[in-house]
Amino acid sequence: MGQITFSDVVAKTKTVNGAPADFGRRFIIKTGLAASILALWQTEPSWALEKRMSDNKKHDTLPAILTMNDVSAVSPALAHYTAEPLLNGLWKRPELSPRDRSVVTVAALIARIQSIEMPYHFALALDNGVKPAELSEIITHLAFYAGWANAMSAVAIARDIFHQRGIGIDQLPPAKEKLLLLNEEVEKQRATQVSNNFGAVSPGLVQNTTDLLFRDLWLRPALAPRDRSLVTVSALIANGQTGQITYHLGRAMDNGLTQEQASEVLTHIAFYAGWPCAFSALPVVKDVFEKRRKGHHANFQSRSTIAAPADGSLSANHHRYSASHCHPRTYD
Repeated sequence: MGQITFSDVVAKTKTVNGAPADFGRRFIIKTGLAASILALWQTEPSWALEKRMSDNKKHDTLPAILTMNDVSAVSPALAHYTAEPLLNGLWKRPELSPRDRSVVTVAALIARIQSIEMPYHFALALDNGVKPAELSEIITHLAFYAGWANAMSAVAIARDIFHQRGIGIDQLPPAKEKLLLLNEEVEKQRATQVSNNFGAVSPGLVQNTTDLLFRDLWLRPALAPRDRSLVTVSALIANGQTGQITYHLGRAMDNGLTQEQASEVLTHIAFYAGWPCAFSALPVVKDVFEKRRKGHHANFQSRSTIAAPADGSLSANHHRYSASHCHPRTYD
């Protein structure tokens, strides 16, 4: 693989307001992703990098990216693994669409605050079909599931990309909007159960879980329920939070994620969060798959680390929901 520079990418790209707008998918995967990954070896002092980025913005260009030759000079083996297993292997696997792979990658990067790769992957996500409103909502969602600082780190990156692409506030989800429908009966059961179990332990957490998560965040329409679940599952796996995967993976599959796609999420995340995180999730994912094959998926909420009724009483109303609605059957 020869030397790849950002100029090579730009030469093959249409521009809008001076910024890349329509990357060829094959070229992106083969070249741009490699360049982004190599940015991990940026050694320029932060103050100098900030100045260069500021200067570049004045000319509506993106900062220079390390080439494959740069990484080869440090680790020829890593250059090989980047070019072959990652670029020519993982990103070409058909089990997940390029859009889904971008959603998974963005979620993992934000969950782990790996900001060095965010600029490229945020742009790639937009090129792969993730709408600006969806990227914005992913960041909002992960403030609750990965932490506020993680979301703010992503905001700093997305702000510049939105500016470069001419993405305005009119293309982003409003702070308040009409929410998806909620089954009030099921939500009341959930809220009562969690209050009885944990209200005395942390009344503030219990109340915020009801008010902010189940009656607000999960009902926002800017992300389809499947995508919101995909983001959540990806972040949980990337952060090694296996205790919450059972419910959220079941919910994702209820919302339309197939078993083949869920399996591929693990394969993909291994490269971006490390093999230990992916393998730590394997036993939990295996259990979810097996329970669903046996027809027990309606009782997944009973396996949440925050205990739901062991008799699966909340599942009696599960049939009332569709993939276009929220499934408020867990506690976080």
